[in-house]
Amino acid sequence: MKYLLHAVDFPSKTLRMLWLAGILLAAAADVRAAELPVLVLNDANEPPFTTADGQGFLDLVAGEAFRRAGVRLQLVRLPAERGLVNANSGLEDGDLTRIAGLEASYPNLVRVPEKLIDWEFSAFSRQGPRQASWDSLRTRSMGHIRGWKIYEHKLAATPAEITAEDANQLFRLLQQGRIEIALFERWQGLARIEREQLAGVQVLEPPLARREMYIYLHKRHAALVPKIARALRDIKAEGLYGRLYREKVLSVVRAPGR
Repeated sequence: MKYLLHAVDFPSKTLRMLWLAGILLAAAADVRAAELPVLVLNDANEPPFTTADGQGFLDLVAGEAFRRAGVRLQLVRLPAERGLVNANSGLEDGDLTRIAGLEASYPNLVRVPEKLIDWEFSAFSRQGPRQASWDSLRTRSMGHIRGWKIYEHKLAATPAEITAEDANQLFRLLQQGRIEIALFERWQGLARIEREQLAGVQVLEPPLARREMYIYLHKRHAALVPKIARALRDIKAEGLYGRLYREKVLSVVRAPGR
């Protein structure tokens, strides 16, 4: 009888031991992660790419790539132009998403050569035609965020141009009728329209430009650049990148025509 009771108790004890072992392993992993060196990068993204709880698409993808490279990613939010200046001067360790070619103007920054994401630079409006082109915008009052280089280059010396410090200010200008066109990123703009219930605001088609966006690190971290690039390629090859994009972007934000 004693033998039978012992045999019955064994599975529950085993489960308890496995459960405890799992907790200990998870705790050990958390400790190891906490001990990794921290890199602080400026983040100009919004939901669904980065979120306050750190569960946005780029939070997860970039965070995993940095972890595989042996460092821990911390994001801070600064105005776009100041973020670039700080990263170039070394006050921060880099910038999360920027177009290629910034090395020419910010020589202390090193680009991770594997793209992080594609941004669709788009126009948003409350009225007027549903289509947009660079030429058609030049006759309209418009605004964009200071430090978004593609808009600064494409629309240089345009008289009816207003710059905003961030997306909150940009879309407030649009809602107040102070600009006709707000220039932003497509998916982040669509998420903002849904989140804030911006009545009448629509994205104009097609996007003005589609650009590959890259991580930039200050040159003191140049040794990490190939490691992060390799980690990003692995994340894509494993299917994790595509799965997270479907879960965190495509299934969350309703795009016109979908």
